[in-house]
Amino acid sequence: MKNENNIIAKLEAMLFASGEPVEAAKLAELLELDIENITKMLAHLGDLYDDRNSGICLVRIDGKYQLCTREEYGDDVRALLEVKKNAPLSQAAFEVLAIVAYNKTVTKSFIEQIRGVDCSGSIANLVQKGLIEEKGRLDLPGRPLVYGTTDRFLRCFSLNSLEDLPELPSVEEVENIAKENGQTSLFESENDKTGTTEKEDNE
Repeated sequence: MKNENNIIAKLEAMLFASGEPVEAAKLAELLELDIENITKMLAHLGDLYDDRNSGICLVRIDGKYQLCTREEYGDDVRALLEVKKNAPLSQAAFEVLAIVAYNKTVTKSFIEQIRGVDCSGSIANLVQKGLIEEKGRLDLPGRPLVYGTTDRFLRCFSLNSLEDLPELPSVEEVENIAKENGQTSLFESENDKTGTTEKEDNE
């Protein structure tokens, strides 16, 4: 038991020092233990934080682990660090983010084909916020960039993986929602309805 407590303390120190999500397999390799035992100890560490209602919690993100501030104390931490709250995402940015997340990896032209407008601004904004990132280039003319979501996206939306995303509504449900809002499409903006043209998302 003493040895186990020592290993759990090591895991805590390693995760604290990392500051970024760490794979359980990497922790197992460094501590020369099998991944099953490491996973059990990490679960025990998370339970310890929860049982004492600690200000710290252990978050599992797509097979990786990270120590995070518990959500209810976020405002106090931001006040201490004098960190300004991030501006909320615009509707346009949320739509772009949803397209990327549900399609796993997409190109800018694919996103714009769905939304019907130039999305350069929204894509740049999401990349800057660390919610999406470049995943490489397609072997096609022009070598277009491919975008996908990040671990930060999973953390922000409390997801273990993209498989945990809620199911998309049916086409009929989408059409009904659009009609209820007086739109011909869910991606129709207020500018579209008033006759002006949206050239680019600058959110």
